[in-house]
Amino acid sequence: MSGGSNFVAPGQYRHLRACMVCSVVQTQQKFIKDGCPNCEEYLNFRGQPDFVDDCTSPVFEGLITLRDPKNSWVAKWQRLDGYRKGIYAVKVSGNLPIEAADLLATHNIEYRPRDGSDVNQD
Repeated sequence: MSGGSNFVAPGQYRHLRACMVCSVVQTQQKFIKDGCPNCEEYLNFRGQPDFVDDCTSPVFEGLITLRDPKNSWVAKWQRLDGYRKGIYAVKVSGNLPIEAADLLATHNIEYRPRDGSDVNQD
């Protein structure tokens, strides 16, 4: 995958962060430059480093590479089947700020934590 848009140089691993809403994993700079590929429409990360810091986490477990989210049983199991292909965390630690949860609610999106604490998983 070298040269691709999702390529991360080994020296940049410490800058990886996972979105607390969809669990996509990118560098902090990519979130700031391009936003979140799944949540940008609702959360507007692009160009807002403080909001990126608040709504993403450097603390996450496991990585999943999704090539075909619509047909992947792993995507369904992780609640990723409506998202874009990419790299996702299995679990993301952190607390989404109330402001971000409120933004999601205005779009009728229910925030479900991705840290394993959501007991109402499908």
